[in-house]
Amino acid sequence: MSSGSSSSLLPVNATLAVVLAVLLVAAVAVAGRGRLGFGHAVLRSGLRAAVQLAAVSVVIAFVVKSLPLLLLFVLLMFSVASRTAGRRITPGPGWWWAAVPLALGVLPVLAVLLLTGLLPLKGISLIPVAGILIGGALTATTLAGRRALDELHQRRGEVEAALSLGLDDREARLEICRTSGASSLIPALDQTRTVGLVTLPGAFVGVLLGGAKPLAAGAVQLFVLIALLLVESVAILATLELVARGRLRRPSA
Repeated sequence: MSSGSSSSLLPVNATLAVVLAVLLVAAVAVAGRGRLGFGHAVLRSGLRAAVQLAAVSVVIAFVVKSLPLLLLFVLLMFSVASRTAGRRITPGPGWWWAAVPLALGVLPVLAVLLLTGLLPLKGISLIPVAGILIGGALTATTLAGRRALDELHQRRGEVEAALSLGLDDREARLEICRTSGASSLIPALDQTRTVGLVTLPGAFVGVLLGGAKPLAAGAVQLFVLIALLLVESVAILATLELVARGRLRRPSA
């Protein structure tokens, strides 16, 4: 079967490699020369993604055959996500607190899926589902943490005013940053509201390419979207609580 068969969304050939290179160069140019200040970051991210995906493609072939290696790989995914979210929120020593929102959001959902038998304890199923949930929690935690801390910095006078009215430190900080941090759920809400009308997400397309019927593909995608809403809501709530309690903070805060 050729690489350009109907079972593949994109043919893996030299043309794809050239187009990817052109798109990356264009992205770097726009992000850099467009005065966004992220030209080098886009280049590093693109090259890093290529290396990581090549390596992971090889590793997964071995991981799916061993339960201990499978669980270790999922733990690695979680650890990288926690560090990424924490470092995005704060350069301070408390970045590891970002693991708490991710764990509170992801672990209960995975536990329910495994205990009910909906998700078999196999690499071919566990890795993509865990990756989707961890990725959603990562995005929600990062956005909520950064927005909450930015809001507290910009409105620190209002925090002091709330303290003068008798609120304790946690209540005062939460009163100011709650709305801004909660807005981090908007991307997930928009994705859920527009699914099938604006985009056909990866889970839906992937199941279709695997030969399933459109109704089955839609059911899988609906599960992913609803699960992400729960995971991200819990992650955002936990992140705001950590910010309010001063666990996640910037050195100057």
